[in-house]
Amino acid sequence: DPQEKELATASKRRLRRFIVIDEVVDKLYGSKVRAYFEENNVQHKILALPTTEETKSMDLVLNILHEVQSFGLDRRTEPIIAIGGGVCLDIVGLAASLYRRRTPYIRVPTTLLSYVDASVGAKNGVNFLQCKNKLGGYTPPVASFLDRSFIRSIPRRHISNGLGEILKMALMKHKGLFDLLKKHGKYLLDTKFQSCNGFAHHGDAALQTTRIAIETMLEELAPNLWEDDLDRLVDFGHLISPELEMRVLPSLMHGEAVNIDMAFMTYVAHARGLLGAEEKEQILQCMQGLELPVWHSGCSWALIQRALRERLKHSGGQTRMPLPTGLGVADIFNDTSEETLERAYKLWVKD
Repeated sequence: DPQEKELATASKRRLRRFIVIDEVVDKLYGSKVRAYFEENNVQHKILALPTTEETKSMDLVLNILHEVQSFGLDRRTEPIIAIGGGVCLDIVGLAASLYRRRTPYIRVPTTLLSYVDASVGAKNGVNFLQCKNKLGGYTPPVASFLDRSFIRSIPRRHISNGLGEILKMALMKHKGLFDLLKKHGKYLLDTKFQSCNGFAHHGDAALQTTRIAIETMLEELAPNLWEDDLDRLVDFGHLISPELEMRVLPSLMHGEAVNIDMAFMTYVAHARGLLGAEEKEQILQCMQGLELPVWHSGCSWALIQRALRERLKHSGGQTRMPLPTGLGVADIFNDTSEETLERAYKLWVKD
């Protein structure tokens, strides 16, 4: 906006920014980030940190806050900038929400998973006592800047990991998105979600899938940003996976654990008669085409029971289990019997 630009440049005070960047991202893009701020005459501090599930803790939040305090920020006009994957965005979001009760922050996702998931919504948090995101809050960013060129440099497994969250939205809300993933999944993996010329028969599959995934996510989150209503379709894949992911760290990535949860829940939907055998197979084939795991030895019957007990504790005494009732349509159920769950588990393991 020319008027905003004029106001910003007319100010005699030099612009200042505090940036937290994942240390791997810093090695790849740090020089460009520094050059950008220097060319625009912005006084800046860049803090490169190891942001992984294993380091996602209050200790790291406090480390960031010590540096923020040392740098000094205007809590209204100088947003903290987070550049990294979902863990980085979660940690910085929590730090910003705590500093002076609420300092604005900006999310710049650099992985496919964070692009379609962590960049959207209000939640932030850290792990605590071996529990995923046990400490956190609801403080949305002032902006999320989405740039798919970051995704070029991430490994193929990370692309597949992000596809798990995209598939979640497809199964819950959008048959067209499911069809896109079935048709173009390998192409998206091969091209790392870049918009390539000369592939007209694929259209711009990368733009279409990310846009639909984000729009459907926003449709679900925006009316219920603070989760006052606990019946949430976006919880599909997130009933068993938090327990599984923390139990087997670091062997499973977040999207992989979510997909294993979704695969089991697909069998539950089939056992309940919500999905036919052909629909179940279509879902599993799509998952495998996206190079996502559909089973893990760590996902025992005992772990599933324990995870669902935790679910009851934190969802008002009901399981609130999102299940597909077809391809791209779903509902939430509170009446799935243990016998049905066990029958689904046995068939899942056998297959």
